[in-house]
Amino acid sequence: MKHSKQLRSDNRFAYSLLAPSLILLLGLVGYPMIYNILISMQKVPINPKLPSEYIGLENYQKVLQDPTFWQSLGTTLLFTAIVVILSTAAGLAMACFLNRKFFGKKIVNAIILLSYVVPSVCMIFVWRYQFNNIYGIINYIVVNLLHLSSSVPLWFDNPVSAFILVALFSIWRFYPYAYLAFVAILQSVDQSLYEAAEIDGAGGWARFRAITYPALKPTLITVVSLRTIWVFYIYTEVFLLSSQVNVIGVYLYKMAFATHNFGKAAAISILLFLLILALLLLIRKKVFKEDEA
Repeated sequence: MKHSKQLRSDNRFAYSLLAPSLILLLGLVGYPMIYNILISMQKVPINPKLPSEYIGLENYQKVLQDPTFWQSLGTTLLFTAIVVILSTAAGLAMACFLNRKFFGKKIVNAIILLSYVVPSVCMIFVWRYQFNNIYGIINYIVVNLLHLSSSVPLWFDNPVSAFILVALFSIWRFYPYAYLAFVAILQSVDQSLYEAAEIDGAGGWARFRAITYPALKPTLITVVSLRTIWVFYIYTEVFLLSSQVNVIGVYLYKMAFATHNFGKAAAISILLFLLILALLLLIRKKVFKEDEA
């Protein structure tokens, strides 16, 4: 009885300590989400002084019947898959390769992290300048030095080349995040395990599967999950680099602030939330299923 009273007292004390954070979380996340759901069922006028009209699920119906939405969603899914897989693979490869002592390691790490710590706007305009049709170094190499083209390619005006360049920029911009996460885990792995495996005749791939991958797996799931969320909602990099890559973030921005259709934009955001949640649950379920097998 005394133990039970002590336990209830401890629980009340713990909840009292958590209460400010929970209230703040509800205010910052819960209220906007509920308000967004309400907006998605209304026809919101541009003039804030005019009342909104309740239209039920009409906005959702319009979104699902909009071919531009499905086109931008397909582009986004392809873009997300390419960027997440390649940026994670690049970060993992660099972490495994550089997980050793060598001269100038700190300088190499600083160079790798440079693309991640420099503000996005600076990197975007540097990237655009390289492909400028008059001053760009890439066009100078392609046209003047290698003579691969008789005319200057307009890289960001072509949908295919624009998609490839924006994807390459995103991979280069964000792979240091995966590199940092993986390096932190690899440095905590006991090096004697690799030495023992090497004595037993295990090759590089066998050592990776038996030692490195199990240690990295929890971090790998986290990195892939976070990168999927971030890339799926990417906007700044795509919008500033090219108008030819219509990812869902750009489509949502145009819907809300170009056409001022706030109800439809809210409906899109709710559908995207459900989709990304389903994708993340599928990823985690597949990973844990492999563990059980």
